[in-house]
Amino acid sequence: MHAIAANELKIRGVTALEDGLQNESEAVITVRGKNQYVVMRLEQYHHLREMELEAALFEVRGDLANGNLVRESPEAHLNRVTGE
Repeated sequence: MHAIAANELKIRGVTALEDGLQNESEAVITVRGKNQYVVMRLEQYHHLREMELEAALFEVRGDLANGNLVRESPEAHLNRVTGE
């Protein structure tokens, strides 16, 4: 993963990001020599979000198939999750 120093980002702006992402899907922004942030192209972010949602859907389908569910009213649900 390509590293971009925060100072380079200050000086070169978006050009530094474009250069960092030219051959890789993510780049790390370092602050005082320490990795602090990850930047990526928007398409990569959307792909990761889609994979995250797919994983959640897979988990829910597994819970449904195994009977791990609770049927209750919205009020009962709020009481259960808030402990009231």
